Amino acid sequence: MPKRGAIALSLTALALVLLFSFKTPDVAVTTGRTTAIVASGAGAAPAATSGPAAAPLSAAGQGRNTAPRATAAPAASTAPAAGAGGAALANGTVTGQLVQTRFGPVQVQVTIAGGKISDVTALQLPNDRQRSAEISQIVEPMLRSEALTAQSAQIDLVSGATYTSDAYAQSLQSALDQAAHG
Repeated sequence: MPKRGAIALSLTALALVLLFSFKTPDVAVTTGRTTAIVASGAGAAPAATSGPAAAPLSAAGQGRNTAPRATAAPAASTAPAAGAGGAALANGTVTGQLVQTRFGPVQVQVTIAGGKISDVTALQLPNDRQRSAEISQIVEPMLRSEALTAQSAQIDLVSGATYTSDAYAQSLQSALDQAAHG
């Protein structure tokens, strides 16, 4: 029996060495038009690329490759910005509601000029964990661009940042609703 125990102990030690030396692969954060590669090593800077998606993050944002294609939802409309009931937007700057997600709070501020969205600023995005901060840094310009292009809160969700994308759209919609009520 001692021989079996020694073999089991050796195999367990080998498995632990292999487990701790495992390097995770780079992960792609993808929208329908843009792919951003997030390096998984500590301190690595992300490199943005465009073209077909590699493998998106899971919806829970855990950094695991789960599918061979992007899962970004198409924009429902590219109509001019309007709040509730399609009312014209009042010029000025409006802050949207704070939306809590499982990864942290999201809040945006919208600037309206000439009745159109001229700027969207993320006041808060998830950043309590390093992974959340990395994802937020990558997806913020994507979501801003989507909002400016769509001129509404009907924006594409970013695969791998689904919770953040959805909360961004909710906060944006609440700001547009306020702007519509003058």
